[in-house]
Amino acid sequence: MPHALAAEAKDKMGKSLDSFKQELTHIRTGRASAGLLEGIEVDVYGTKMKINQLANVTTPEARLLAIAPWDKTQITAIEKAIMASPLDITPSNDGNLIRIPFPPLTEERRKDLVKLVGKTAEEAKVAVRNIRRHAVESVKKAQKAGDIPEDDAHKLTNDIQKLTDDSCGQIDEALKAKEAEIMEV
Repeated sequence: MPHALAAEAKDKMGKSLDSFKQELTHIRTGRASAGLLEGIEVDVYGTKMKINQLANVTTPEARLLAIAPWDKTQITAIEKAIMASPLDITPSNDGNLIRIPFPPLTEERRKDLVKLVGKTAEEAKVAVRNIRRHAVESVKKAQKAGDIPEDDAHKLTNDIQKLTDDSCGQIDEALKAKEAEIMEV
C-alpha cells in the first residue's frame, strides 16, 4: 500500500506537469507555432472539429503559419473560427490557403506574456503542492490505522516531498525556457 500512494502522487504530479507544458504551447511568443491553434474549434459538417482535423498546419517561416484545408469549401469556416478565437490574430486566405503572419511582439506585450506564464507556472506548482498535501494526509491516515509502520510513513513522506521538489523544478525549467522564448527578439 505505501508504494501505491507514492506511485499515485507521482502519476498525478506528472499529469499536472504535462498540463502546464500543454498550456504553455497556447501562449503566443511572436514565433509561429501550430500548437497555438490546438484549442480552436471550427463549426463544420454540423459538428465542432479542431483545425488539425480539417487541414494541414505548417510553419513555412518563423513568423508565418500556413493552413491548407483538405476541403477547400471549409476555408471560410476555419478563417472565422481563427478570427473569433482569443489569440488576436488576423488570417488571410487566397481561396486555397490560409496564412497567419505573426508580427514581432512589442516590449510591453512581451512583459505581459512573461507575467502570464509566471502566473500559469505558479498555478501548476499549487496543483503539485495540493497533490503532495493529499498524499501526505493519506500516509498519516494509513499510519494511524496501523497499515504503515512509523519508519515507513516517514520515508514515504520524504519520497513524496522529493517528488514534489522534482516536479516544481521541472515547472521552473519549463518556465525559464518559455520566458527566454518570449523575450527573444
